[in-house]
Amino acid sequence: MTDILQIDGVSKAFTQPLDLAAKTANLLGAKNREVRVEAVDHVNLSIRKGEVLGVVGESGCGKSTLGRMVAGIHSPSGGDIIWKGKTYSQMNGSEKKAYILAVQMIFQDPYSSLNPRKKVIQAISEAPIAHGLVQSSERDEFTVKTLERVGLDPSLRNRYPHQFSGGQRQRIGIARALAVNPEFLVCDESIAALDVSIQAQIINLFLDLREELDLTYMFISHDLSVVRHISDRVAIMYLGRVVELASAKDIFADANHPYSQALLAEAPQITEGHRTFHPIKGEVPSAINPPSGCHFHPRCPHTTARCKTDKPELKEIAPGRYSACHLNAA
Repeated sequence: MTDILQIDGVSKAFTQPLDLAAKTANLLGAKNREVRVEAVDHVNLSIRKGEVLGVVGESGCGKSTLGRMVAGIHSPSGGDIIWKGKTYSQMNGSEKKAYILAVQMIFQDPYSSLNPRKKVIQAISEAPIAHGLVQSSERDEFTVKTLERVGLDPSLRNRYPHQFSGGQRQRIGIARALAVNPEFLVCDESIAALDVSIQAQIINLFLDLREELDLTYMFISHDLSVVRHISDRVAIMYLGRVVELASAKDIFADANHPYSQALLAEAPQITEGHRTFHPIKGEVPSAINPPSGCHFHPRCPHTTARCKTDKPELKEIAPGRYSACHLNAA
């Protein structure tokens, strides 16, 4: 498989400027500074056409921000997105429009991602009509076909979002994303707000759509069992950085990075009996003032002096396996 999308050294920083009170205090001798959060820190990834890349990590690790940059919702502070060999920052207007249509995002909360004032038929047909993909006269027929594709009764197309359950709303969100004929879907915790039985239905829908429409997925989730089931490869993030990247089979069978090992060791397994839960020691460091060197070193049981000063690079440790840990060079 060839790479359809590359994430080249992408970073994203959010800055909270000083308010009037802080600025006034600075005039009187205070030393208040703008708050800067490095949400994503020089991430390099490549995603192959037709695959599902799972992205996992603790809350606040930057996985959703990374997905939003891929989808064009946030602009990177550094680095670039490369789509089919073309760097996004070097695209002209028509090329950027084509990219934005080709890469769509499905959001976590089906209750807030739909406009409550618009009927389903409007939510699904608005974008394709605006971009000239569908004629206004074809709106009804197009909506019917799109709803059928995601397993919803097309007779409900004139209802409002509040008249649907959470699972139905998520299917509407998927239908809206599919309406512009995308090639790449960013799924940001897209089943986290649903009941377990509904989650299984949505996962199966994603897999069916992948085969039917030849889609590529960036599947962001904190649910390791779901990622294991749906993903071809898995990227594990910690505090804005990718610490390990490998096939789902290799990651779950024999994780390399100490953080990956700790994360997977405490994942619930239906085949295991009673056991004592041992959380990763320490607290997640602040993204405002992250640790030097390896971000995981304050919580890692294998920390060395080098870990505290040198940032480990994501390097290939075996064919198709990458890890950012100084222990691999020892």
